[in-house]
Amino acid sequence: MARSFVLWLHGLDDSGPANEPIKALFTSPEFKNTNWSFPSAPNAPVTCNNGHVVPSWFDIHEIPVTADSPKDETSLLKAVQNVHATIDKEIASGTNPNNVFICGVSQGGALTLASVLLYPKTLGGGAVFSGWVPFNSSTIIEQITPEAKRVLIYYACLLSLDLE
Repeated sequence: MARSFVLWLHGLDDSGPANEPIKALFTSPEFKNTNWSFPSAPNAPVTCNNGHVVPSWFDIHEIPVTADSPKDETSLLKAVQNVHATIDKEIASGTNPNNVFICGVSQGGALTLASVLLYPKTLGGGAVFSGWVPFNSSTIIEQITPEAKRVLIYYACLLSLDLE
């Protein structure tokens, strides 16, 4: 069975090690040869947290994040480059790009979406849990390759509805 790779990206003010227990849920034989990675975001000031320094993949200007929220695409693209470097290293070690999966929660989900869509090869897939589209500009959208458009992305979002 071919080796696979799962890169799991945590949310704002969390850590990679705190998310490692998630792999215990993946017990089927397909995950026998899976290499898991749970990196931690660097500590950085976050605008929506009054500039407090917390583990963060990129800056977030406001919460809740809406389609019209300002986006810090510069720090996002730097984070995407770091994710791509991790993917490139795994592929160089022998993992087929079709067996590479990126997953993320909240801010990590937003980074997952950007990383999968901007990667120049077709990956195995992406899973976004309560993330958002972390960019507004058409220049980023224009960078999405035909290969990336073939990647399956699972998107799950927790919603809060006020029906009154």
